[in-house]
Amino acid sequence: MDFENAKVQMRKGILEFCILHIISRGEVYASDMLEELTAAKMMVVEGTLYPLLTRLKNAGLLDYKWVESSSGPPRKYYILTENGKQFLEQMEETWNDLQGSVSQIISDSLKANN
Repeated sequence: MDFENAKVQMRKGILEFCILHIISRGEVYASDMLEELTAAKMMVVEGTLYPLLTRLKNAGLLDYKWVESSSGPPRKYYILTENGKQFLEQMEETWNDLQGSVSQIISDSLKANN
């Protein structure tokens, strides 16, 4: 099994969750999302982000609005819909459950190896 591929798959699995969390704070511009995800070492490129944002919008989880910019063309700012907020709450519950389960398994493995 290829470690790099496994690592990429793990990141893809949580990318949607992270994007929804970033948008949940308020209106956000795509390049700001890219910057935050990159700073968090999620290593996302525009070619990954924009199709995912489109898919989330088509699923009714987010929307966007155009805001005029004094330094160029209008900017698209993303916001969560009510469905998006509910979906994120469900994802948070799942994340917390998974995080607890994984921590327990890792802890048990460490105890068994000592």
